[in-house]
Amino acid sequence: MSTIETNRSATAVGGVGNVAAQIVALFASWRETRVTRRELGRLSDRELDDIGLCRGDIERIARGF
Repeated sequence: MSTIETNRSATAVGGVGNVAAQIVALFASWRETRVTRRELGRLSDRELDDIGLCRGDIERIARGF
């Protein structure tokens, strides 16, 4: 019985760590999307055309779809 309680405690602590890791990953993903959107937005229409994009593609590309 003691072993089961110990395992449950370890799982609970791991769960909190997992939530924290997910929050950090979500923030990193949001930041990367924002940076990509900003950098592509700074390009001229000609530069976007050179790489095969248009302004309407920026959001889709930034979100990784």
